[in-house]
Amino acid sequence: MFRHAFYKASTATMARLKKFEAFKGFSGKVENMDSDGDQRITRLLFCGPYFPASHNYTREYVHNYPFIKVDDVPFADVPNVIGNYDMCIVKDMRLNADVISHASRMKLIMQYGVGLEGIDINAATRHGIKVARIPSGATGNASSCAEMAIYLMLGLLRKQNEMQLAIKKKKLGEPAGETLLGKTVFIMGFGNIGIHLAKRLRPFDVKILATKRSWDLQKPHKSDGMSSASPTQNGTNDDLVDEKGGHEDIHTFASNADIVGALLVNIARGGLLDYEAVLCHLKSGHLGGLGIDVAWTEPFDPDDPILKFPNVLITPHVAGVTEQSYRSMAKVVGDVALQLHAGTPLTGIEFVN
Repeated sequence: MFRHAFYKASTATMARLKKFEAFKGFSGKVENMDSDGDQRITRLLFCGPYFPASHNYTREYVHNYPFIKVDDVPFADVPNVIGNYDMCIVKDMRLNADVISHASRMKLIMQYGVGLEGIDINAATRHGIKVARIPSGATGNASSCAEMAIYLMLGLLRKQNEMQLAIKKKKLGEPAGETLLGKTVFIMGFGNIGIHLAKRLRPFDVKILATKRSWDLQKPHKSDGMSSASPTQNGTNDDLVDEKGGHEDIHTFASNADIVGALLVNIARGGLLDYEAVLCHLKSGHLGGLGIDVAWTEPFDPDDPILKFPNVLITPHVAGVTEQSYRSMAKVVGDVALQLHAGTPLTGIEFVN
């Protein structure tokens, strides 16, 4: 039942599609008509082979609309073919100014999620191409990432790697783990994911510290057909936090926290952590454990020295990769493609230029 709910486009959108004859996109360029009978084709380019559920679910969502074509293309081939596409979903590819300069037909570059650091937004703007992300709160992505953060916390506290070793050695009653109960957790960056994480941590009876740029009252994001990004039972999202701080408080909060202090969990960006510092503090024992879903280079080298430590957990960048999250985002991408084809306003995404 859940899956079928995502496979219907609105009748209003389809009515507009039937009346559509020509569309002049954001860049002011009229796309070339593809030779497929009298039907113009809107083409979607997914960059690279990783995160395959993104292009697979999107392809499933639009399978009833032959005028929408979804291709997943190897990284090396993207510069040579990008000029044939109307939309580009970058995933983990870096789109620099040179690659973007070949995107002569492109109307929209977007991420299958929120991270846009791999896109040269200024170059896209110069070429008249819009750049957008999918807000995380409304698709289930923030919830999925928050759950992964808790999974990594619990895995470190209960010594997951050492438990597996004990099973192999046929040992019982060891290792002795720890609980989240009574711990202090520092959430560095209290955005959508941080809010969902704090909501889920509350039942564990932890103390929550958090930093963000501004602690003004947040207005939950809403978009067509989507629920509020981060509602709370009572009061504001800020009420989820015991101690609030800004950038200047990061070191103090980290020194007072059990997690993102003694235990370090990263589900944001691999480059946020200094590799040499992490390796050094793991060797010295100053860092009690490391749980990461994102790494310094990806895919991460399975023989890297950091992975030799028993108190290190790594997952393959899957924090946001869940059935609910990825099918929700496939719906957003598919609906945007239909809207782009029809020449109607694009909804469900957040533009940055």
